[in-house]
Parts: sequence; C-alpha cells; structure tokens
Amino acid sequence: MPILERSDDGAVAHLLLNAPDSLNALSDAMLLALKEEFSRLHQDRSIRAVVLSGAGKAFCAGHDLKEMTRGRQSEDAGAAYFADLFSRCAGVMQMIPELPQPVIAQVHEIATAAGCQLVASCDMAVAAEGTRFGVNGVNIGLFCSTPMVALSRNIPRKQAFEMLSTGSFIAADRALELGLVNRVVPAERLAEEAATLAETVAAKLGSAVRIGKRAFYDQIQMPLDQAYHFTGAVMVENMLNSDTAEGISAFIEKRDPEWEQ
Repeated sequence: MPILERSDDGAVAHLLLNAPDSLNALSDAMLLALKEEFSRLHQDRSIRAVVLSGAGKAFCAGHDLKEMTRGRQSEDAGAAYFADLFSRCAGVMQMIPELPQPVIAQVHEIATAAGCQLVASCDMAVAAEGTRFGVNGVNIGLFCSTPMVALSRNIPRKQAFEMLSTGSFIAADRALELGLVNRVVPAERLAEEAATLAETVAAKLGSAVRIGKRAFYDQIQMPLDQAYHFTGAVMVENMLNSDTAEGISAFIEKRDPEWEQ
C-alpha cells in the first residue's frame, strides 16, 4: 500500500498521508513521496485544487522520532543526517506555496510539530471539531525551530511564541481565531467541507488562480509601495488573458463564461 495515495475527482486532487501506524509521521519515505507528488502536480494543468488529509487516528504527528533516533548512530552523532532531514522537510514545505494549485489541509485529531508546520504551509485549512494543534517539541527538549517558520507566518507572534515555548496545544476553535485554519466543522462533515472548498476554487478560471497564488506569496514579503507596484503589473497580465476578457463580458451580459483554460 503506498505511503501517499492520490485520487482525482474532476479538477481536484486528493492526497492521503497513508502511514496510520506512525500517525502519518513525516518519515524519509513520506517526505520523498510528497516531494515527488508535488512535482507531478506542479506540471498538471488538469488539477486546479488539492486536498491533503491523513489516514487513521491523526492528520500528522510530525517527524518520525524513531527514525531520527536511528540517525544518531553515525560517527557524527547524526549531525549530517539531521541537517539533511530538516533541509528536505523545508524543501517540501516550500513546494506547497510554489504549487500553482491552492492546497487545502483537511485536518483531524492532531497536527503536531512538523505536522502543524504542514498545516501552516498549506494555503487553506479545514479542521474537524476536537482537533488539537501544537508545536510541542520543547516538551522533549527540541524547540520546533523549523515549524516556527510557517507557524509565525500564520498567526500573531506572541501566540506563536507561547505555543513554541510552552509546548501547549490549542483547540480547533482557537486555531480558527488565530487564523491557522479557515473553518472548523463537525468531524462527520470534514471531508465534505474540504471537498466543497476545493471544488469552489477549482471552478474558477485556472490561469487567474495560478497568477493570483503566485502573486499572493510574492507580494506579502514586499514593502507596501513595492507590493502595489508589483501587483499592478500582475493585474495587467491577468487582464490581458483572453479568458479574463471572456469572463468580464459574460458578467456584463449576464451569462456563464466560456473559458478555454
């Protein structure tokens, strides 16, 4: 059985972290599978949205601590392995905002450490009631420094630092308040809500969403004046798209657009 399963429903790709015995830990094999699938999705123009979920009792419990412990057996006490592991994980996380398709995390039960980082790295997230989120490595003596990068770009810094320094978990409702997730729904409706959000996005003009997602992450790092200058040029690019012209004409004429892309 593959460690990462993909099933497509129209223009939506559903990726399932499929290592329930390890709570879908981000093992070497899982990171490789995600990297390979994200690379395929980057080239797949038939897919306009992605839903990422976890099999079994949890969404994702972070790095595989047993695998990391085995990495200590080398002469350098694991220094080279750990450096490579965190670099590979950071690379996979950065692939998500670089994908042309919006990625929606479908989260249940727990998302901890690098699993919480994975949620924070996604463009949107839907959580089941009762889900808990934590960057709790400090509880075992390992400050979640790499998960901190994504988390601190999602929620206010004081709340992020409290989570990181205390190892405390937050509930789904609090994650919603802080902006880590977009919505919280009953567990029995989780898959439906995530799919509905993905289908809503997938129904939009694909080229416009691709342009917009790229611009969103580029401009957010810029000073205000540069961001407006940059996004003005992006709007020009978007306006010159023939499908955009068709979409505007259809709106004016009160009809459905006939898009080619």
